[in-house]
Formats: sequence, C-alpha cells, structure tokens
Amino acid sequence: MGRTRARLKNVVVTGIIVCCVIFLWMLAITKQDGTYEALMQDRFVDLQEKLEKSDLVNKQRLNDLQILRSQFNFLVSLVTNNATNSSMTNEFPHIMKDRGKNFSEQLGSLHLPSIFTYLPHLTGHPDSLKPVFKLSRSRYGASIVMGIPTIRRERADYLSQTVQSLIEGMSAEEQKACLIIVFVAEPWDKPYAEEVGRRLSKEFQQHFESGLLEVISPPAEFYPDMDNLKLTFGDTKERVRWRTKQNLDFTFLMLYARTRGFYYVQLEDDVIAKPGYFSIMKTYADQQKSNDWILLDFSALGFIGKLFKSSQIPVIVEFFLMFHKDKPIDWLLDHYLNVKVCSPEKDKKHCARMISEVRKRFKPSLFQHVGMQSSLKGKTQKLKDKDFGKQAIYRAHVNPPATIVSSIKAYQKYFIKKAYIGEDVFWGLYPAAGDTVEIRFDPAIEIASFLFRSGNSNHPDDKFLDTLIEVLPEGAKDDAYVKIGEFDQYGLATGEVGSDIAKVKILRLKVLKESSSWVILSEVHIVPMKSS
Repeated sequence: MGRTRARLKNVVVTGIIVCCVIFLWMLAITKQDGTYEALMQDRFVDLQEKLEKSDLVNKQRLNDLQILRSQFNFLVSLVTNNATNSSMTNEFPHIMKDRGKNFSEQLGSLHLPSIFTYLPHLTGHPDSLKPVFKLSRSRYGASIVMGIPTIRRERADYLSQTVQSLIEGMSAEEQKACLIIVFVAEPWDKPYAEEVGRRLSKEFQQHFESGLLEVISPPAEFYPDMDNLKLTFGDTKERVRWRTKQNLDFTFLMLYARTRGFYYVQLEDDVIAKPGYFSIMKTYADQQKSNDWILLDFSALGFIGKLFKSSQIPVIVEFFLMFHKDKPIDWLLDHYLNVKVCSPEKDKKHCARMISEVRKRFKPSLFQHVGMQSSLKGKTQKLKDKDFGKQAIYRAHVNPPATIVSSIKAYQKYFIKKAYIGEDVFWGLYPAAGDTVEIRFDPAIEIASFLFRSGNSNHPDDKFLDTLIEVLPEGAKDDAYVKIGEFDQYGLATGEVGSDIAKVKILRLKVLKESSSWVILSEVHIVPMKSS
C-alpha cells in the first residue's frame, strides 16, 4: 500500500514538472517577436482552406449517394407496382417485390423530391447527369465560380470576347480564386462542343493549364422530349421549346458548378466586364451585414450578373425545375423571391420592400450586354444596361475589424461605418478645424498601407482638403499621434506606414481648417501587414 502511494506521488510530481516545462517553453516562444503566434495563424489558415476543400468534395459525394438512392427507390417502386398489378406468374417480379419492399422499408417510407421527380426520364441513366464533354483541371475551392452558357450562333460569336474581358478584368491573385465554366449548350452536337473546347484552349492555353477556365457540355439524354410542350402566354411552339431548354441549361450548369466554389455568378456569352469586377463582387458579398440575402445583382438585365451562395443553389434549382416548362428563367427567379418573403396579406409596396432586403442591387452595373443576336433563332435584341457606363460613387474593400468614430455630422443615412465596410459613401456636413474621423483597432494591428478617396463623380467638390492622416502607435501616450500622410488637392490620401511604427492602435483623419463644403469619403482601404 505504501509503495503504491509513493509511486502515485512520484507520478503526480513528474506530471507537474512536465507541465511547468511545457508552459515555460510556450511562454518563451511566444515572446520571440510573435513568431510562434504568426506560425500558428498561418497553420490555422492553411488547415481551414484544406477543410473547406474537403467539405466541398464531401458534399459532392453525398450528392452522388442521394442521386443513387433516388434512382434505386424509383426503380423499386416501378418493379413492385408492376409485380402487384401484373398477371405474370414468373418468379422474378415476386422476388423483386419482396426484396424491394424490404429495402424500401429500411430506407424509410418517406422520400424527399429529387431531380428524378421533375425529370423522370433520367431514372436509370446515371450518365445523363454527367457532362458528355469536359475539358477541366478540376479546380475546387474557388471564391467565385462564373457560369457562361453558350450556343452556336449563325451570324456572330461573342464567346471569346466575353472570356477575354472576364480574364483581363482580374488580377493574377484574383484569377487564382476564380473558376470560369463555359457551358456549351448544344447537347445534340458534341463535335461543336469539342470544337469550342479546342478553340478556347488554344486562345487561352495558360488559363486552362492553371485551372481558371474549363469547358463542359451536357448529354442529350439530360433533356426530355420537348416536342409536345403546352403553349403559354401566347408564345410560339419554338419560343416555348427555347425557354424550356434554356431553363434546363441553367439547371445543369448551376448544379454542376455549385460544389466548385463558395459563390456562383450567372453570366451570358455576350457580355463584357468592368476592370476590378471580381474583388468588387466578393467584397460586396462578404460585407453584407446580414446573411439572409438570397441574390446579389450586378446587372439590371435578365439573368446576367446574378450572384448566389452555392449552398442555396439546390433549393433555387428545384424551384426552377418545378416550373421549367411554364415560364422563362428570369420570371421564375422573381417568383421564387416573391414566394420566399412576400405576404399575401400585405400590399405590393411591402412585397417590394421585403424583396429588396434579400435581393441587393449593386450600382453601377459591372457587366454590359454587347450581343445583338439572341440565342433564340431569328431574334435580334439591342438590350443595354444603362447603369454600366456610370462611374462608381464608391469603392468597397475588405478592411480590418475596427470601431469607427467621427465628430463630423453625417447627412441622413450616409454614416462613416458604411464607407469603411464598403456599403455606401460617408457624407459629412461642413467639417471644422479639429474634427476627426477615428478608426480604432482592438487589438492593435500592423498596417502596410492606406488609401482614402474623397469626393465622387456626382459631387466632385465634396472632398477632404487640409486634412492629415495620423496614427497612434500601441503603447504611446493618448496625444502622441504620428503623421503618416495628408490629402492632396484631388482629395486623395495614400501611402505606406513606416517600419518604425510596429502596431497601430488608432488611425485618424484630422481636419486642420474649416471647410466651405460638405465632404464625401468614397473609398477606404486599410491593408494590414502580412504575417511573415
């Protein structure tokens, strides 16, 4: 008994010593200029990225299993019904009837609708849900996936121009976070899809090799018989068939793309993009105060420039499938939003207000329609987005978390916080000498560079003049601000923070002279120092 207690005591003492050694070692490392902390942060980011990619792959595998389950259940129901109703006396139907029922009971008696509910002709044909042609490096984990459906046009081809505009509008870093999927919607013409793949891979070889660009085409078996569709809204048989096929085109493309990235943007093959559009879209999406939004709209036209969360695509696509024979895709999108948020007991104004909460419109438009020949044979369209040519009145960036305080009174709803998060401009009334705008960081951060742009195209004279950019280093006295820049005659202040300033507790704008005009802050960009 005494020996046991002695051994137990030795174990406890040894454990305490080991814990103390580990604690002192950790404490010593964390004091080495934050090297350990930076290393752990980089490791965490790396693990987080790997986890997100694994999650996307797992979701795809789960989707495959659900497809197989739905097909099996549908086949079992067919066999068991035939075995029940048939007068056949051979043994096979009875065996399938018994085993099928047993298996169905194990799975449960209730089953959710699936793609086979709306497109029953796909049952038993797994290859009908896979591209018949695919030119891809299989990039996963993109921030934004862009889908471009295209068809053979008789007179004009805008596809190369569209792809070039999208690629040139991105930086090299943005291209690494993007995936562009060209969807050749010619299921009965595989050679044409192969031709498009060859042509694009020759024109954009570098971007195919990097994984930025890929081309797919759906199998003909994905599409049902569309020769006997019900004619609605006074449309011709050809137009009803065209819009029904287009709905199915979008369905295939969206379902294919949804596991490849976090956001999905629907485009067309005859558009051009504004330079910098990628970061603007991502920042606008990331900076939404609420996660309740369904759609972010970057174009006023049709189904162009519509950004969705990839996680919501299955529900949206199911709605499209329910009514794919009845209405065009842009109408169905409007109906989906109406069903989601509008109350039948409220008026149209209330409905419009509720929809505006989940369908956010970004202005000016980032995409312009340039095509003249519609994908509907014989139709000419001259649609132009009137907002595309307008200059942006503000520019959004992802800035570090901070508390923003201003002594300059804001006009109406144009608060300083909105400018910082990239939601709108800050519009202030007549700054006076001594007025400040303070950006407070808790904890303090290392800043690499800064940019403040004042005024905009609508109010070019409402800009900051005679205004300094100052920082309060961590550990300094409350009034020990250090000047790092000032606004120039054009209302712009930009620069880098010197290496002699380790961490910044407060960055502020300080007005030196009273202004005779209001001020607008249209862009704020604080770039933190990257961990080495």
